[in-house]
Amino acid sequence: MAERTVRTRDEVIFGTPSVFSDLGYTKTEERQTKLQLAYAITKIVEDRTLTQAAAAELLGINQPKISALLRYKLEGFSVERLMTFLTSLDRDVSIVIKKKPRARSAGRINVIAT
Repeated sequence: MAERTVRTRDEVIFGTPSVFSDLGYTKTEERQTKLQLAYAITKIVEDRTLTQAAAAELLGINQPKISALLRYKLEGFSVERLMTFLTSLDRDVSIVIKKKPRARSAGRINVIAT
């Protein structure tokens, strides 16, 4: 007689809006901001069909660093440096500071790429 597999329901656990926080990382807002900026850079590089060498030259970094950036290895990149890369790619970067809504307990950082 064939063995029968008994399936159980997996428990679904809803996380917070920050995957980094859910995974126990520190500096979660900085990590999320870097990720969003790197995503915008990656999209521009892809849309312009730049090689890593051409992108590296435009950004003033070497090819291994652009490779790391495009693979979201962001340890060596500051938020400021990533914003500078975006301006080098002919993008404006705006920082808007405004009062948070009363319903939210803390301020947050938000990156919107258009």
